[in-house]
Amino acid sequence: MSPTNRLSQVVDSLTGRAAVQNPNQLPWNPDASRFPSRRELPKISGAPDEAAWVWGKDDQIGRLNLLTPTRVKAAAAEIKTGEMVRLDLPLDVPKTPAFGREVFQHKIKPLGSGVGYDDLYILNTQSGTQWDGFRHFAHLGTKCFYNGARADDIDGPYPTTRCSIHHWANHGIAARAVLLDYRHYAETHNITYDPYTSHAISHADLTACAAFQGIDIRPESAGGSIRPGDILLVRSGFIQRCNQLSPNERTAAALRTHDDLQWAGLKQEETILDWLHDCYFAAVAGDSPTFECWPVTSTEGGRGKIGFMHQNILALWGMPLGEMWDLEKLAGTCRRLGRWTFFLTSAPANVVGGVSSHPNATAIF
Repeated sequence: MSPTNRLSQVVDSLTGRAAVQNPNQLPWNPDASRFPSRRELPKISGAPDEAAWVWGKDDQIGRLNLLTPTRVKAAAAEIKTGEMVRLDLPLDVPKTPAFGREVFQHKIKPLGSGVGYDDLYILNTQSGTQWDGFRHFAHLGTKCFYNGARADDIDGPYPTTRCSIHHWANHGIAARAVLLDYRHYAETHNITYDPYTSHAISHADLTACAAFQGIDIRPESAGGSIRPGDILLVRSGFIQRCNQLSPNERTAAALRTHDDLQWAGLKQEETILDWLHDCYFAAVAGDSPTFECWPVTSTEGGRGKIGFMHQNILALWGMPLGEMWDLEKLAGTCRRLGRWTFFLTSAPANVVGGVSSHPNATAIF
């Protein structure tokens, strides 16, 4: 056992915290203080390599298991001023969604003589600010969704509720969150890029950005600032740039062909995958339409080719993935207050069988 692990166990025994999680002792204890690295993941029978299906064979919420009452209570200590910042764009933004997705439609239904009204919505949950649910993206090599769900569970003749978004809604999402404002870091360090191009944000970039903000983005167990169950937010500047474009420019950018679409986002590299996994974030989200750099280009990593990180984040690890979050006011508030962590709450739609959801997310300082 390494000196770091021995020290961690001594601290656990003195503080009463749960012990270091043994990789092969399934199901894992979500209250553990230290979890296995990506390289230490157990081989699970019937699962793809590197699958972290470790919370029980019937688990439906993945990394949200880390949001235990103990951690949520601790996260509430982030509330100091009571300032609230909404993180969802209006449901009709963008006016023209990318990837050919349906435009949001809203109709008012009169109930009679001007004394009452109802709403009617037609909404593709992927058209704007969103959580990608576990039904959204499978592991491409095996066509498995998180924890062994299959396409037949979603739209087969006898569908089930496996990996449905309503499981997240029933559990709830409330946590400490951390913002890495890469866009502001780039602007103040003469790094020029257009968020509507495939600018890849590397682990080294995020490390430098975090250091500029006074944050060590290593896991807490390794001496860093990131705690198990934190939610990561990364600002690439997509919403800022979108707001600067004319309506015609925004429409033209959204209507680019699938092969021509480009967005800034996290780089597909081993160090990013190791970091995202090993920090044990409860969820990750960004302001770009894809979170990861788009288009995705397969690269050789230490353990084979790296392609869509969506399959690692969603299907293999069970980590909620947010896209097109409005981080503009949040970033300004963080800079004004000089702090980059806050309490975050999100209420996904309680739709049985649902694939994804608008987040209904709020940061509270």
